[in-house]
Amino acid sequence: MMRWAMTRKRKLRQDSEGAALVEFALVAPLFVLMLMGLFDFGIQVYGRSLLQGAMQEAARDATLEGADLTTTEIDEAVESHVRNILPRAEIEFTRTNYANFSDVGQPEEFTDNNGDGECNAGEPFEDVNGNGIWDADRGQEGLGGARDAVFYEAVAEYDRMFPLHSLMGWDSRVTIEASTVLRNQPFDTQDDRTAVVGSCD
Repeated sequence: MMRWAMTRKRKLRQDSEGAALVEFALVAPLFVLMLMGLFDFGIQVYGRSLLQGAMQEAARDATLEGADLTTTEIDEAVESHVRNILPRAEIEFTRTNYANFSDVGQPEEFTDNNGDGECNAGEPFEDVNGNGIWDADRGQEGLGGARDAVFYEAVAEYDRMFPLHSLMGWDSRVTIEASTVLRNQPFDTQDDRTAVVGSCD
């Protein structure tokens, strides 16, 4: 009996059947998490690339005369491209126009009399966009006119496709952005943008 037990124990020790199944059960959860993370990141990168490409194409159409009458159709074309892979994405578009490319994203200039780095205390500033207040971005909303530089931006948000975010502490929503700057076609004389001197509050 003792001899049989020893023989049986030796056979069990040498038997590797089922080991692969146990090893896979240990490794599988980590492998699945890695795959979900890769897919999540891949979708995000591909979505951003698709959005940027669609924006480039749409921006060329937006520089033509009369584009202000077709902005809805132009935006819908971008949405259609993006929703091929992100069907529930919510996309917001903004257009800001400037006199020149060098003005894009630049603040209106002001004289900092008190040296605090802020436009206040009645300090004079150049009201480039004509809205009566100092702005950190001198652009005007919309497509602008002939020869204007237009900053066209889209921000898309969508829900993550995999539940990995709850384990990793990520936000359940993903935000991707794309933008481009093009000059409107010279279909007319560019509007005068002579700055008016304003006073900071």
